[in-house]
Amino acid sequence: MTTYDCDVLVVGGGIVGLSTAYALTRAAPGTRVVVLEKENGPARHQTGRNSGVIHSGIYYRPGSLKARFAVRGAAEMVKFCAEYGLPHEVTGKLIVATGRAELPRLHALVQRGRENGIPVRELGPAQIAEYEPEVRGVGAIHVGTTGVCDFGAVAAQLARLAADAGASVRYGAQVRAIGRRGAAVAVRTARGEVLRGRALVNCAGLHSDRVARLAGDNPGMRIIPFRGEYFELAADRAELVRGLVYPVPDPAFPFLGVHLTRGIDGGVHVGPNAVPALAREGYGWGVVRPGELARTVAFPGTWRIARRHWRYGAGEVRRSLSKGAFTEAVRRLLPEVRAEDLIPAPSGVRAQAVLRDGTLVDDFLFAESPRMVHVLNAPSPAATASLPIGREVARRVLAGLS
Repeated sequence: MTTYDCDVLVVGGGIVGLSTAYALTRAAPGTRVVVLEKENGPARHQTGRNSGVIHSGIYYRPGSLKARFAVRGAAEMVKFCAEYGLPHEVTGKLIVATGRAELPRLHALVQRGRENGIPVRELGPAQIAEYEPEVRGVGAIHVGTTGVCDFGAVAAQLARLAADAGASVRYGAQVRAIGRRGAAVAVRTARGEVLRGRALVNCAGLHSDRVARLAGDNPGMRIIPFRGEYFELAADRAELVRGLVYPVPDPAFPFLGVHLTRGIDGGVHVGPNAVPALAREGYGWGVVRPGELARTVAFPGTWRIARRHWRYGAGEVRRSLSKGAFTEAVRRLLPEVRAEDLIPAPSGVRAQAVLRDGTLVDDFLFAESPRMVHVLNAPSPAATASLPIGREVARRVLAGLS
């Protein structure tokens, strides 16, 4: 007879993994859950290294998981933060067209927002100044349901709630091996500990495809890491921005472009750009892991992305290597900003799923196999959508256990 250490093993202690653990304890009280996180605390990567924006859901294709979960998740995230006294603010945001050529895309966003049930207000140049006096544009839309919070604090609260309900959250527990034996899933950690569960959930973010392969599953995609580099406005220039200001995004890419974000601490983050990272946790050009880089370069999808989007990529790299070029991009929205106003801030890395044909996966992506659920693509707006994502993953894993 198989002896189980728990019912569900969750690999990954970012906001999605911890939301899943929380959802499991809520949906099926008494379910024994163990979360294994390789770092010494929660939210050390994508969750804790973003701009802290609670996204409205306006950008995402109607009917997609991103659209449904972001709209629902934004409202739930505000309620969750209020309930547990976590810092947050519903600020609203502007999406600004800086040239007439961007107006058709701006109008398409208005339509998309309405299809997703999001209230939007169209603005002319004079009305832009009512919200953001220093921002310039030929047109804009105001999205009132956007806000900011501290997603690291949210993740820590989810960990506490899951633990209070009986889950075990273990830090410094990197998973090195996964095996199926009979009705059990077993994992071995870097410390040599072996744990057996009835099911496993893979919420490993930047390493989700590798964890799927460790489990013997073919994820059908590869995580390609893109580093997002940020600056912040000098304290004496932070008054240039009142809230959140975004450019009109290019629909061919999953990135939103360089934007301006006044966070819960009152500071204004500027960025990010998006450049290929030379390691999955490559938070600077100097962080290179040859093995990871070699596997990224050997993946056919990498070269197909490069061929298809080399002009866009070259512009991003130029802005990464030249502060002047980055400043120029910011000045399209905020003409008063100067290079000396921009102070380097910590960067983040986006875990972007890419198919072999070079397609950038543009929705959340889940995969299932016997006794396993893999979360294979959960970049932004996953933090915003983390509560409904956790419930969805919990529903899938519990269905497999029934």
